[in-house]
Amino acid sequence: MARNTLEAWLPEEPSSNVITRLGQTSVAETSLKSIPMTTETKSTPRSAGMGVEVIPKGGAYGEDESLNDSILMTARKFGKALRIAEEDIDDSIADVLTSKKTDWVSSFGILLDNAVFAVTAAENGGTVPFTSIYKALGTANAATSYVADANKIATVGALTYDDISDLASLVEEGGFHDASRALFVAHPSVKGQLRKLKDGNGEYIFTPNPRIGDPDTLFGYPLKWSNGLKTSATATSAPGGAGGLKGVAGNALIAFGNTDFAYIGKRSGPESVVIDGRSGLSALTDETILKVRARRAAALAHEKAWAILEISTAI
Repeated sequence: MARNTLEAWLPEEPSSNVITRLGQTSVAETSLKSIPMTTETKSTPRSAGMGVEVIPKGGAYGEDESLNDSILMTARKFGKALRIAEEDIDDSIADVLTSKKTDWVSSFGILLDNAVFAVTAAENGGTVPFTSIYKALGTANAATSYVADANKIATVGALTYDDISDLASLVEEGGFHDASRALFVAHPSVKGQLRKLKDGNGEYIFTPNPRIGDPDTLFGYPLKWSNGLKTSATATSAPGGAGGLKGVAGNALIAFGNTDFAYIGKRSGPESVVIDGRSGLSALTDETILKVRARRAAALAHEKAWAILEISTAI
């Protein structure tokens, strides 16, 4: 049944604490290729590239025969409602509504990264909002001539230098590498192991950020951390348990790829609406209702542009 709503949804200002927190918790939101969406679905072109050749003076231009296609992206809604007693709003010095919106967006950022990178099941539009990079890399795709699991590496036990080198090589040698757009993304639970890895000359390959706000680096490429990068059957804001605890269900992941080939569609939000506790059904309980939502889509443009290392033993 169609619903009409008259509430005023207010988008968060770009400089708000809510947007700042989202940028701190979600790599997908800030680092992948942003695709603006003005409708629920959007067909996004996927270029097959374009060749180049030397043309002699007076010679004819050769025509490129690369085939292009498109990716259909569907925006999914992520949200939550919270009842807040009016006494808590009236009596508190702190801004309760902003605090709750910030809490929500922290959970949303982790869930979004989990859905984009790490969910193991097929897209169903609900608990699995879109096909994750993990799932896409485990599935054959005739349209891109990709063989299932070709860009996935599984390791048991401690990480090695070769593990990380092999992960990077899958993308560097796959035809879609661009050093200026390359990015490592990893679950924080692997940080301890990465800090200990050395190359053949005894030099550490992991470099902590030199200045606050700069990313760490691995093999010279930027490295960002996300609590969403643990495998799970459905999209969740707590993969591997509350806080992504070490030793809890779910395998930690390290992803590497070209951010131009991983799309994040942005339809709306984060945005919120406050339903006053002095009117409507809430008037019976003196409770104000806060609703927060965002609508996002995601898709991997080409499997050979990304690779994933899965650590099969809990760390």
